[in-house]
Amino acid sequence: MLKKRIIPIMQLIDDKLVKTKQFDTWRAVGDPIKSASVYNSQYTDELVLLNINRKNRSIEQLARLIPEIAKVSFMPLSVGGGIRSFSDAAYLINQGADKVIINSSAYKNPDLINQIASEFGQQAIIISIDIKIDENGGYRLYSQCGKKQEESSLASHIAQCQASGAGEFMIQSIEHDGMMDGFNIPLLQQVMEFAHIPIIGCSGSGTYQHLHEAFTQTNISALGCGSLFNFSDSNPIRAKSYLTNYGIAFKKV
Repeated sequence: MLKKRIIPIMQLIDDKLVKTKQFDTWRAVGDPIKSASVYNSQYTDELVLLNINRKNRSIEQLARLIPEIAKVSFMPLSVGGGIRSFSDAAYLINQGADKVIINSSAYKNPDLINQIASEFGQQAIIISIDIKIDENGGYRLYSQCGKKQEESSLASHIAQCQASGAGEFMIQSIEHDGMMDGFNIPLLQQVMEFAHIPIIGCSGSGTYQHLHEAFTQTNISALGCGSLFNFSDSNPIRAKSYLTNYGIAFKKV
């Protein structure tokens, strides 16, 4: 059985870390280098860094930060935001990223997934899927930081990405983002019916009990947390200690 993971999600606008609510309003929460150093000291399993700046979707800022984060952190680093081509992905990996995260480009150019997986291995590519619930209770997929609705269904997009060589999915519920009221468990359960690769569930962490519910009510591989670590005295060490008491096994760091 694969060991579970807890992954801090760091969102970046310009030179500051931020935390969004429902992909809209945001608050500044710190410095990316200092935060990475703190997470490293807390034996974090992995770290995700996302450039969510809608005005500047260049990968250059990510590329500049990766070597600086590597100086203070030894955990695997996944980066995304503005990756449009194979050369973008290769550049970030060559700068030191362990994995790249693709969202909008997975709809426009599914072959990009295959190109990255073929060159760097399937484990090097994560597909992020941003999802809203529609008026009929169905799921709608969005790209461009939650601004553009895509025509693909959840099932078809997951199938396409898996066929193209995706190594992992990162599922974000737009309504739950930053609300700290728990994960969208039915959404994660639905995704697991379609996916046969690991899944990172994101959006909604507010307490350790929320993590417990998501791990025990689904077979999710990992949980991504932002607000839980930014707006409380929680940290990955305490979270894993709490969950270990319930028999949930974690990857050894």
